[in-house]
Amino acid sequence: MSGWPLPRATMLGCALIALSPTVFPGRAGAQVPQAAGGDSGKRAFDAEFRVDAIVARVSAVHAGIGLTAVTGTYLRSGVVGAVGFSRHGLSGRIDGVARFHFDPFRQSRWAPYGGGGISGRFDRKEGAHTYLLVLLGLDGPLKHGMSPSFEVGLGGGARVGVIFRQATGERR
Repeated sequence: MSGWPLPRATMLGCALIALSPTVFPGRAGAQVPQAAGGDSGKRAFDAEFRVDAIVARVSAVHAGIGLTAVTGTYLRSGVVGAVGFSRHGLSGRIDGVARFHFDPFRQSRWAPYGGGGISGRFDRKEGAHTYLLVLLGLDGPLKHGMSPSFEVGLGGGARVGVIFRQATGERR
């Protein structure tokens, strides 16, 4: 259940497409409602801290950090870097992810989201592999500027993650 590796050119193309809204957030800015008088007090990127278990032929546990940008009313795009251990020793990954939020303005305490992207995984004795990533998640309530999230997905194996993201009271 390790997934299927993509050719390097496909991996690079998908990564550029997935990450372009994060690197160039101004391009999609027309989709984001602006507050009266400008939106200069908002952060361009929100940080996230996460722990993931990946169950596959070579299972792993990773701790990671990421950056996310608002790229549309319902869309958040970002990148995550994580490192941990598998049965072969050191393991890591880099994910480019886009998440679609069903409740972007925090009208409910808990709200679902779905997303996808591309993941590059690196394991000692296994080398590097690239996988498509599909995920479902549940965002929690805001407390002290952070919001908990729980995620399940597929990408190089089955994934389960616990995430803490920087957030505001106005949006997820």
